[in-house]
Amino acid sequence: MAESKASPETLGARLGGADIVVAPGVYDALSALLVQQAGFETAYLSGASLAYTRFGRPDIGLIGMREVADTVTAIRERIDIDLVVDADTGYGNALNVIRTVREFERAGATAIQLEDQDLPKRCGHLAGKSLVSADEMVGKLKAAVDTRRDADTVILARTDAIAVEGYEAAIERAERYLEAGADVLFIEAPENRDQMVDMNQRFAGRAPLLANMVEGGKTPVSGAEDLQSLGYSIVIFPGGTVRAVSFVMQEYMAHLRETGSTDQWRNRMFDFNGFNALIGTPEMLAKGETYDATHMAEQAAEK
Repeated sequence: MAESKASPETLGARLGGADIVVAPGVYDALSALLVQQAGFETAYLSGASLAYTRFGRPDIGLIGMREVADTVTAIRERIDIDLVVDADTGYGNALNVIRTVREFERAGATAIQLEDQDLPKRCGHLAGKSLVSADEMVGKLKAAVDTRRDADTVILARTDAIAVEGYEAAIERAERYLEAGADVLFIEAPENRDQMVDMNQRFAGRAPLLANMVEGGKTPVSGAEDLQSLGYSIVIFPGGTVRAVSFVMQEYMAHLRETGSTDQWRNRMFDFNGFNALIGTPEMLAKGETYDATHMAEQAAEK
């Protein structure tokens, strides 16, 4: 595992601090490793980005619980910073939420995000969303809170009601989700800065709020410093990573197709040794050699 960059504080404690938590989006162990190596203390496993990279498909509910849990396991084996995990709707009713929380917590999630969408579930910045009742979502959140084994596991409640029922209805739902035991509120896709300011004023001192920055989405995109000034405690950039990687890969493929060579890209990519250094190959090989029969025999002889 890479050297820890994590703060000794829990994520919950940092969310209550003065500085906003910045969580880049990840979708596999390599992207998570790069987030940790860049010095971030928190990563966000995006269900959308997982759908994009695993299936080459949109965020329309194609990812299942087991696929996300397996991804969390792979990521946690490689990094030790905080990991916020997008659990979509919990993959069913309250009983499904119980299983989801158990599986994700066991796999290494620091925080588990649940949303109040109904099927067909889709990205929060796509049109055509539908919601379960507030009562049903309250039941799911209570199930999540009751199920978590570690009191430091953060339960994050997301409402998509702005696009479906309007802003005030979204605030009412957030109030109920807070009362149900949610640790963090995620009021998805505010349509303007006034809404962003207002929601932070309403929940100031009562609950940390999460801001979701989607390039080209429905919410005005802003930087962490500005969002902190509004009152947000955490900001996620869930799809930015995969969009950046896809943009560069498309350029790379076009150049390779045109020239038949990677030579002119050498200053824009890792070479073989550089990439192996990035992922820790020399260290792993050296560790493996300590268990080699010849090495162990030499060690025994020295004793």
